[in-house]
Amino acid sequence: MPWLAIPFSDSDTRDHLDELFRVSGIPHLVIIGENGKVLTDSGVEIIREYGVEGFPFTPERIKELKEQEEVAKREQSLRSILVSDSRDFVISANGMKVPISKLEGRLVGLYFSLSSYKLCVDFTSKLVDVYAKVKAMGESFEIVLISFDDDEESFNEGFGSMPWFALPFKDESCRKLARYFELSTVPTLVMIGPDGKTLHSNVVEAIEEYGIQAYPFTPAKFAELEEIEKAKQEAQTLESILVSGNRDYLIGKHGVKVPVSDLVGKNILLYFSAHWCPPCRAFLPKLTEAYHKIKAKDSGFEVIFISSDRDQTSFDDFFSEMPWLALPFGDERKESLSKMFKVQGIPKAVAIGPTGRTITTQARDLVADHGADAYPFTDERLQEIEAQYEMAKGWPDKLSHGLHEEHELVLTQHQIYTCDGCDEEGHVWAFSCEECGFDLHPKCALEDGKGTEDDAMDEEKPEEGWICDGKVCFKA
Repeated sequence: MPWLAIPFSDSDTRDHLDELFRVSGIPHLVIIGENGKVLTDSGVEIIREYGVEGFPFTPERIKELKEQEEVAKREQSLRSILVSDSRDFVISANGMKVPISKLEGRLVGLYFSLSSYKLCVDFTSKLVDVYAKVKAMGESFEIVLISFDDDEESFNEGFGSMPWFALPFKDESCRKLARYFELSTVPTLVMIGPDGKTLHSNVVEAIEEYGIQAYPFTPAKFAELEEIEKAKQEAQTLESILVSGNRDYLIGKHGVKVPVSDLVGKNILLYFSAHWCPPCRAFLPKLTEAYHKIKAKDSGFEVIFISSDRDQTSFDDFFSEMPWLALPFGDERKESLSKMFKVQGIPKAVAIGPTGRTITTQARDLVADHGADAYPFTDERLQEIEAQYEMAKGWPDKLSHGLHEEHELVLTQHQIYTCDGCDEEGHVWAFSCEECGFDLHPKCALEDGKGTEDDAMDEEKPEEGWICDGKVCFKA
């Protein structure tokens, strides 16, 4: 560091500054003006966003920069995006400088990427294929790589496999463009129309799903794809998603083959999971409990385990803990199902109704929140559950309770908790102490508590059947 420091031995001063500026995490940068007053405690964010341009870091300067960005977006052109004070060209893989003027009037994709990141590597190969097909059609389409590589060797190696242009290695515009387009992830492919205006903020997902069919990435094209997707969903059956060639079965215990046709007309959960995934292992007992409760009411209900385990042994060990069916380990259908339901993280559960159509892709959250009560995972069932939240309108906002006389308890929307009154699991609502972490079920609190609001005694108590019993939970 080329600046000054508080001596390491001066822990008193460090502790005092931590307390004075309420430092709860690092890095934390407080900027103090010439008059000794704090200009901002958001110095980290300002430096990351604006760098030296943020100097002298006053509110006025930051406001000025934001206004400049707004003007730039209103008056955006390809030149305003890509040209800098020191450069008016992009480069090709062989090092040639190509004037940005050559790209004007074309559809241009700005490809934000990191060559060492596997998701970028995988997407680049797909993008190369789409790019080649579009160019073969004679279309005026170009791509410019905006690289975040830290070393030039990685940049050259990654860019060398790409048939398009790039900003030079560590060009000052790379970070500015990331901020300008509010980049949140890589890979990202921003489409700039022939008029220089932003056509779409990120078409990566569209290319992943539709390939060249997504070209030319216009609103009209996406509307067309949406209609195709709707028609596909309307025509979906259980067999259309689970049968592939002669693979028309699932497996039960001891490898018993169960024909997919046996499950037609039933409610199904497709459960994407893996033994190596801690959240998957944590969720399994919750799903198992819900499964048994649902099966007791509807024997036709079934769950199908779709594994992302790394080897057969791990699959076998994990599947042995499950009371339902599974896709065989390494089955080719797993990839098509993951793509169809856009599985980007596990555990994930997709609910399929008796007609074979998708009810929801968020069944994991519904089971976690509501347990077996969420079944059959339809909008109508969720509305019934949400109606239970209306009961809280009759409860006091605050109350005092004999089990916790030190502080008032406040009505709070809560995730899963353990009631400090009856020691049972609670969900959705709790009367909680904001200072001590003390929680009571509404029933426990209202039976023995005394509301502090004037009208608390006149309010209704929750209905007897509504007790938080582990079946209902809202995930914030």
